[in-house]
Amino acid sequence: MLTEEELENWRFEKRMPSRSAAVRELLRRGLAEKGFLTAETGMKSQEFGVLGAEWDKAENPDRSEA
Repeated sequence: MLTEEELENWRFEKRMPSRSAAVRELLRRGLAEKGFLTAETGMKSQEFGVLGAEWDKAENPDRSEA
């Protein structure tokens, strides 16, 4: 966990425009470090998820593949 002061210092060092932007960037970096995939540019939200295609097919059998 970061204190408010640590977050503000990091934000200033990285020239982040807002506290929200700094939090989003820290979350993005943390998730990337843990190996979570991110959506490729141009992907639709229905093409990207954390549970995978097998779960989607089981929950939505009538959904057609693109």
